Amino acid sequence: MKRRQFIHQVSFATAGLGLIPHLSFAKIMENTNFGVALFTLPKSLSEDFEGTLKLIAETGYKELEFFGPYDFSTPAAKEGWKMAAAALGFSGSGYFGHSPKELRSMLDKYGLSAPSIHIDLPTLQENMEAVAEAAHVVGHKYVGIAMIPDEMRQSLDDYKRTIDIFNEVGANAKKHGLTFFYHNHGYGHAPMNGQVPFQMILEQTDKDLVKMQLDVFWFTAAKANPIKYLEENPGRFVSLHVKDMRELKTFSGDGGNMGEWMGLFPYLADAGAGVLDLEKILATAKKAGVKHFFLEKDMTPNPSDALKNSFEHLSGLKL
Repeated sequence: MKRRQFIHQVSFATAGLGLIPHLSFAKIMENTNFGVALFTLPKSLSEDFEGTLKLIAETGYKELEFFGPYDFSTPAAKEGWKMAAAALGFSGSGYFGHSPKELRSMLDKYGLSAPSIHIDLPTLQENMEAVAEAAHVVGHKYVGIAMIPDEMRQSLDDYKRTIDIFNEVGANAKKHGLTFFYHNHGYGHAPMNGQVPFQMILEQTDKDLVKMQLDVFWFTAAKANPIKYLEENPGRFVSLHVKDMRELKTFSGDGGNMGEWMGLFPYLADAGAGVLDLEKILATAKKAGVKHFFLEKDMTPNPSDALKNSFEHLSGLKL
C-alpha cells in the first residue's frame, strides 16, 4: 500500500466566570462533569466494552465522546477503518457492536452520558438522518469531525470549499436537532499565501452552525495559543480535549499528516504530569463558555492509571 494511502486511512479513523469574581476557580469547577474521549482506550473497549465503561464511571468521569466509524457510517469509512485499526492494534469503534438502545441502557446503568461523537465528514454529508436517529437514542448533542481530509486542505481554494461544506453540514445538523463541530488536529495554523486557514474557518463559517473543539495538545504543538483562541472567540468552542505534554514539543512541519501526530505521542502525559498550564486553560475555557472537558491520551498503554491520575489532578484544581 502507498504511504499516502495508508496515512489517509489511518487519519480517516481518528477520525460567566468574569461576572462572579468572588468565586474561586475550584468552586466553579465543582460543577464540571469531566469526560473521556474514548480514543484514549480503544483496545480496552474492544476487549471488554462494558467493563471499561464501568472503570470510567468508577474513576469519577461522567461523560464520554465516541469515535467512529459506526453502523450508520459510509461504506468507505468502514473499509478505511479496517486497515487502520489493524495497523493500530485494535478492532473496535463506534458503539463496539451494540445497538443505540443497548448502549443507552449501559450508559444509564453506570451514570454516564455521551454528549459528543467524532464521525467522518462524508457520513455527516450523506447519512445525517441516520446519525440523528442514533444520536437521539443515545443522547448525543454534538457531532463533529476529528480532521479535514487531506484533499480538502491543500490550498486556500480547498479551504474555501471546505468552509462552504461546513456551513451546509452545520445547517443540516441543526435541522436534525444536532450541533456540528470541527476538531482541529494542529494543521492550518501556519500562513498559506498570507492567510491562516484555521482563522479563515473561524471567520467564514456561521458561528451559530459550526462550533469548535479545542485540543490543547495539538494547538500547542502547532504553536497556537489555546488561551488566546478561547479569549478571542467566546461561545465558539463547545468542548475541549484535555491533554498534557511531558515537555514542550512542536511539529517538525505543518502538522498535516499522521506521521507528525504519532511522532508526538511519546510526549503525551497524564493531566498534571506535564508542562501545560491546564488550570489556566480550563479557567479560560469556562469563562469562554466551554461546557464539556474530555480527557484524551491517545491509545494510552495504561488506561486505568491514566484515568485515575488525570481525574485526581483535574478534580483537585485550585487557583
